[in-house]
Amino acid sequence: MKTSLRSTLAAAALLAGLTFQATAADTDGFVSLFNGKDLEGWDGNPKFWSVRDGAITGQTTAENPTRGNTFIIWRGGTVGDFELRLQYKIINGNSGIQYRSKDLGNWVVGGYQGDFEAGNTYSGILYEEKGRGILAQRGQFTQILPGEKKPEIEVMGSLGESADIQANIKKEDWNDYKIIAHENRFVHMINGRVTAIVVDNDIENRVSSGILALQLHAGPPMTVQFRDIKIRKINPVEVGGVWDVKVYSDQGVGTPVFFFEQEGTHLAGQYQGLLGKQSVQGTVNGDSVKFSVSGEYQGQNVVAHYRGHHQLDGTLAGEVSFNDSLSMKWTGMRKQ
Repeated sequence: MKTSLRSTLAAAALLAGLTFQATAADTDGFVSLFNGKDLEGWDGNPKFWSVRDGAITGQTTAENPTRGNTFIIWRGGTVGDFELRLQYKIINGNSGIQYRSKDLGNWVVGGYQGDFEAGNTYSGILYEEKGRGILAQRGQFTQILPGEKKPEIEVMGSLGESADIQANIKKEDWNDYKIIAHENRFVHMINGRVTAIVVDNDIENRVSSGILALQLHAGPPMTVQFRDIKIRKINPVEVGGVWDVKVYSDQGVGTPVFFFEQEGTHLAGQYQGLLGKQSVQGTVNGDSVKFSVSGEYQGQNVVAHYRGHHQLDGTLAGEVSFNDSLSMKWTGMRKQ
């Protein structure tokens, strides 16, 4: 399918934003899901799953095959918006990392999957197990659109040649896998290389939360191992309440007060300051906060756009622009 220049530019902008998020070096907030000693917190068929050499190990043999794909499920809860990091090693066969998935019983799982294999084609793709199939081949940036009979997959951009990505993956050795799921956007990375990005705009079929599981594929004998499994939830910070704000200009410091009410990522409230009493609308995305207020000052209509981040000490800080031109620094402290 051919895309317009406008859609191509939009895709490039989204790709840049997701890639920045995917390559962020921050490691705060991660929780380990595997203790390296036993399968505490995990549930899989003991015929196939065990801990070996400090890793969750799934193995089939000629004498002990699985007749269908079987999974070991993390029983610590569901996952929604998150960043997952782990290491994997595979000898023969195919495997994957299930997320936002459904437990179908008897260790069978369906849903989004970060695929990988011992072969040369599928590692890093986004596959939907028992669902819509391949949502992005390796090296693709796609969006999923609803269709009359089945969803439409539109390729929005390229992340590089599949063979080049494969050259970065180590055979029968440990590789780093990272998955980021944020709202309807998904990023897969192997060994620091982005392998697939999907924007799921198929509202009827997309899923916002579900279980996490690891796959052992049916077929010829194989062994797959996972270790260093950790996750960080991506949730909007809570900024509801009353905030004393300081806006720093060459002529002094302005001291408006904001009254915020937050519902999920949506921010609303009231402003009191030089522009009078005005309503406020905005959004919260992770630790990023954006909100706007408009009013009249000295006979001139003024629109102020605040952009900032929630700091580790609980304060807010960023920049505010007035009428999309003049920009100033601002800080905010929540009233106790």
